[in-house]
Amino acid sequence: MKAPTILIVDDEPSNLAIMRDALQGQYKLVFARNGAETQAAVIKHRPAMVLLDIGLPDTDGVALCRRIKDLDLTHEMQVIFVTGYRDQGREAAGFEAGCSDYLIKPVSPRLVRARVAAHLSRVQATALEESYREAILMLGHAGHYNDTDTGAHIWRMAAFARELALAYGWDEDDAHQLELAAPMHDTGKLGVPQMILRKDGPLTPQEWEVMRNHPAIGAAILGKSQAPVFQLAAEVSLRHHEKWDGSGYPDGLAGTAIPESARIVALADVFDALSMRRTYKDAWSIERISAHIDANSGTHFEPKLVDLFHEILPRLLQIRTQWDVDNDATPEEAAQ
Repeated sequence: MKAPTILIVDDEPSNLAIMRDALQGQYKLVFARNGAETQAAVIKHRPAMVLLDIGLPDTDGVALCRRIKDLDLTHEMQVIFVTGYRDQGREAAGFEAGCSDYLIKPVSPRLVRARVAAHLSRVQATALEESYREAILMLGHAGHYNDTDTGAHIWRMAAFARELALAYGWDEDDAHQLELAAPMHDTGKLGVPQMILRKDGPLTPQEWEVMRNHPAIGAAILGKSQAPVFQLAAEVSLRHHEKWDGSGYPDGLAGTAIPESARIVALADVFDALSMRRTYKDAWSIERISAHIDANSGTHFEPKLVDLFHEILPRLLQIRTQWDVDNDATPEEAAQ
């Protein structure tokens, strides 16, 4: 992996030497001694981080921080002030200008290394999640490419799944992962012929056999990645058509043998699908949806999840209302 570039800005050669000794070998280091050199280096090298002295001879460090942020087209460049100033007013101005942290001179090499590593790891984690999100958006769209009525269903359903997971006792991080994984539950439909997916009438037994392959196809596709979010998506894809009483597919799993993730997504998926107007049906009323879910408690759905569904229904309806308000937003915008 390519070492991140760090721009070190200070007008004192001794300070530049200290920072060089602290960071050399781990990062690609670039140096500047004033505002003009700093701006030129930002444009040329696009550093991941700028360690910026506030007291430069030709410019104010806070103003220079703002210019650096203006030059940063990725909006990912970190600025850490390295300064002898300790007053709170200057510190507040620095954070308002966009800096990420402060290091007070004289600096400790160990502290410099720790702070730099911590901030860069956050940037890398954010960039990695953004890459995952882009892949999730593409796979979510791909799984419903031939379903002209789906619209924002998969993204809204994912928000419902997150709320159900939290109510079930999942922590925030795990519920967030499920929200990211849920939109990919029908990725396996990529392997189902268009004539079956778009058929207006009932499927024949032979066509149903083909359709029932899509969970395994999706799991095979998503399981190629070792990333936890895609492993979770593969689990959901494979098991979201299993039913609590064992009458589902592909393997007829029953009860707690079905992963919690798939049980949650199954209920969220049905709730949202019934709430939608499709070419072949009108949107169901909340009363009718609730009655249907109750009627399938213990057969299709886990009874505990049905109880939780009723407990958090006001929250689910708030989410649906917000989606109705934002129905002009793109799926990518709404999924943020």
